[in-house]
Amino acid sequence: MSSLVTYDDSEDEDESCDQKEEEQSDPSRFNSVNVKPRSAGSETVLGQSSSSLLYVYPKKQHQDWENHSGNEGKHFKDRSACLTFSKSIADGSNPAKRRPSSLPGVRPYIPKRQRQSEETKCPENHPEQSLENPTRKGPVLSDVSPKVKPYLGEKPKSSGTPRKLLMSLEGHQGAVITAQWCPVPHISHLLLSASMDKTFKVWDGAESGRCLRLYTCHSGAVRDACWTPCGRQLLTGSFDNTAAITDVETGQLTVKVDNQFKVMCVVLHPGSPDVFLCGGHSSVVKAWDSRCCKVVKTYKAAVQQTLDILFLRGGTDFITSSDCVSRDSADRTLIAWDYGSTAKISNQIYHERYTCPSLALHPVEESFVAQTNGNYVALFSSQTPFKMNKRRRFDGHKVEGYAVRCGFSLDGAILASGSSTGSAHFYDYQSTRALHAIQAHSQPCMCVSPHPVLPATAATCDWAGEIKIWH
Repeated sequence: MSSLVTYDDSEDEDESCDQKEEEQSDPSRFNSVNVKPRSAGSETVLGQSSSSLLYVYPKKQHQDWENHSGNEGKHFKDRSACLTFSKSIADGSNPAKRRPSSLPGVRPYIPKRQRQSEETKCPENHPEQSLENPTRKGPVLSDVSPKVKPYLGEKPKSSGTPRKLLMSLEGHQGAVITAQWCPVPHISHLLLSASMDKTFKVWDGAESGRCLRLYTCHSGAVRDACWTPCGRQLLTGSFDNTAAITDVETGQLTVKVDNQFKVMCVVLHPGSPDVFLCGGHSSVVKAWDSRCCKVVKTYKAAVQQTLDILFLRGGTDFITSSDCVSRDSADRTLIAWDYGSTAKISNQIYHERYTCPSLALHPVEESFVAQTNGNYVALFSSQTPFKMNKRRRFDGHKVEGYAVRCGFSLDGAILASGSSTGSAHFYDYQSTRALHAIQAHSQPCMCVSPHPVLPATAATCDWAGEIKIWH
């Protein structure tokens, strides 16, 4: 309730009686507002709503204030201010839109919706956004984590399986599809995450767990992301039909190309980092040259969309995974391509009736694996004719239609995979035996990424937007 209170310093009770008689004899002067006589405490209240009655001084009282030169009119030093305020009440104007009164100790009323809108715009009420704001708080690439530094000069030890939760990284508002460590050893503490909330971030995944940079160059969900070999740039693909290369330190766009289809997977050429491939909701895979931002090669197949792309060792051949499945077999599910001639090498690689949402190359041996919707990981040779090893498969986790990813440890001894049940599974590569499983998330675990330097360390992400570091 909006109210204005003034006090009369007059001690003459006769004036109060005269005022009551005048109000009762001539009420027509106050027909625009509700009028009631003053109480015995000589208090006058101005208001507008029906629940707030208006007590107004009559004109005689204003004349009496003009005749007095003492302290009787000290609360209304300027007569024009009083008349202006009375006029606004008589006109029926909204109290929320009135000009603030110059009276000391009186604050103008601010509606609740206006206060809420001002609080929403105020950055102080959103500490999470202010922390993630990509302002320059210091260099990112020059710092070497004390946790990583002791392992830089040593020979890589045998990998182990993580057991305990080290930290939890929160900040994404959508599903996190992938989480990847930086491949450069001295800055391998940096963790890249791509989310369906249209953003991708770089975290300190070794010590503080802070979000170091937030990138918002896409207007659609970020479906895939990866580091460049130098670790200074990021390649991302989005549902806004674009693929972009962003500088890690400054957050500035270096390259942005329009594919004219929703991008689901991006990959850099291992021999020429200036060339990258994009696949998605199209039958065409495009090869772009980032130096001229032009399509240099196209690879067309009779499929509806490309789920993943994997370059084999040397960069002369690559494998694409599609959603083309027939009733009894998955013809053209995996297709091998010659990068130089754009010709198909083979489309009879995988003959089972399941799609393969993700692919991973073994770091040492001539082989690669494919995550399948049959709830197992299949093993293939990376040399022609790309035969599938039917005696070895990694099962025990669930996929159930999610784009669950898998990956190898640095020495290739351990294969890690997510699961639609929220758990992270670790398998022995040679024996295909399940080593350990962690119930990492309550939502589907989309990716498990072993650390390239730190032993027995991995990052997991889930469909709810949470990232966890395990050791």
